[in-house]
Amino acid sequence: MFSDKVKKLLNEQVQKEFFSAYLYLYFSNYYEEQGLKGFANWFRVQAQEERDHAMLMIQYMQNNDLPVTLEAIEKPATPLKAHMDALKASLAHEQYVTQSIHTIYEAAYEAKDFRTMQFLDWFVKEQAEEETNSSDNIKKMELFGSESKGLYMLDQELGARVYAAPSLVL
Repeated sequence: MFSDKVKKLLNEQVQKEFFSAYLYLYFSNYYEEQGLKGFANWFRVQAQEERDHAMLMIQYMQNNDLPVTLEAIEKPATPLKAHMDALKASLAHEQYVTQSIHTIYEAAYEAKDFRTMQFLDWFVKEQAEEETNSSDNIKKMELFGSESKGLYMLDQELGARVYAAPSLVL
């Protein structure tokens, strides 16, 4: 039922999701060092979400007797010199992940793997939300971030974000 291509792509996506978590922890550390604890919190929560996305993929594969292969996670190489750098890199990364999910979906469609397509439906919707959140953060930073009071308020807003585990039934 599961094509070799779909199996391979799902395993690659696990690695991409774990890399996403690692990347967002890197961004969180940058903001922590800059004294922007709200921004740091936002990316720390984002890292938790990405880790859980990887775990959902693993659970799906295990539930369907698919082999799970865990590969090494690459060190983030995004240079961070300004507060906007991580925000822009986050949006670009989410767009990359969206394309990756679409590639798996397309492979599942070609293989008539409706189970995987249904599983991926949640991720397709989630990626739309991820891209919107990243884009909104950039817009807010462009509007308010250059002025210290605005940056302070934005930092407070991002600091209020709390983690909510995904509710996906496998």
